[in-house]
Amino acid sequence: MQRDKLVRFGMPAIWGAFTIALFAASGVPSSHGALFPWIVLGMAAFTASDFRHRLPRLVRDWAPFVLVLLTYDVLRGFADGLMFHAHELPQLRVEAWIFGKPVPTVWLHEHLWHGAHDLRWWDYASTAVYMTHFLGTTVVAAALWTWRHDRFARFATMVCGLAAAGYATYVLYPAAPPWMAAQQGNLGPANRIVPVVWAQIPLAHVNTFFDRGLHYANNVAAMPSLHAGYALLLSLYLWRIAPRWARPALALYPVAMAWALVYTGEHYVVDCVAGWVYAVVVFLGVNLVLDRVE
Repeated sequence: MQRDKLVRFGMPAIWGAFTIALFAASGVPSSHGALFPWIVLGMAAFTASDFRHRLPRLVRDWAPFVLVLLTYDVLRGFADGLMFHAHELPQLRVEAWIFGKPVPTVWLHEHLWHGAHDLRWWDYASTAVYMTHFLGTTVVAAALWTWRHDRFARFATMVCGLAAAGYATYVLYPAAPPWMAAQQGNLGPANRIVPVVWAQIPLAHVNTFFDRGLHYANNVAAMPSLHAGYALLLSLYLWRIAPRWARPALALYPVAMAWALVYTGEHYVVDCVAGWVYAVVVFLGVNLVLDRVE
C-alpha cells in the first residue's frame, strides 16, 4: 500500500520536475514531434501503478492520432505555393468592408502597442493565450485518455478532422497574415508581437520555440485560423463534462484567443471567424457520424 502511494504521487511529481527543467532548458515544444514524447511520459507517470496493463491500449489509441498530427506538421510547411500563390488583399478587403478602416489589427496597434521597449501587461497576456494553442489540444487529449478514456476517441477524431480541413484549405487558398501584409505595404502598422514579447521572457533558451518551429511553420496558413478553431473546439467538447465553475473560462477562451490573434498581428477577425466555423462543422459532423455508428 505504501509503495502504491509512493508510485501514484511520486511519479507525477518527478514528471512535473522534469517538465520544469525541460521547458527552462529547451523552451516550449514547437512541434508534435517534440510534444508527444513529453505527453506520453506524463500519461505514464499518472498511470504508473497500472501502466503495464494500459500500455497496449495507449499504443492502439495514440498511434493513429500521432501519425495524423505528425504528418500534418510535415505537410503544413509545404502547403504554400503547391497550387496557388498567397493571397493578401481579398481577406483584407472583407475586413475593411465589415469594420471600415483602419481594420481591427491596425486600430489595436495604434492604440495599444507601445513598442518592444515598452511592453504592457496585455502584451504578455495576449502572448500567453496565443501560446496555449501549442499545448492545449494535446494536453486535453492526454487528460481525457488518462481519466475519461471513453471521451478520448471522439475528441481525437475531431482534432484530426480539423487539422485535415485546415490543411486542405491552406493548399487551395494560401493566405497571408496581417503582419506579412504590413511588411508588403498593403495594410498599415501591424507588428508581429508574439516573438518580440516571447524574447523578453527570462528563461534560458525560451525563444527556441521560434527558432525550431520555423521548419514546420507555414506563414501563409492564415485562413482559417486553427488557433481560433481549436480554442472553440476545446470549449465545445469540454462544455458538457466540465464542472459548472469552469464553464465561464471555457466560454471566454475562444474570445480571448481571437483577441490575442488579432492584436498580435497573426490573424484577421475573418480568419478567426472562419476557424470557428470549421470547428463547429467538425464538431457537429463527427458527433453526427459517431452517434449513428455507436
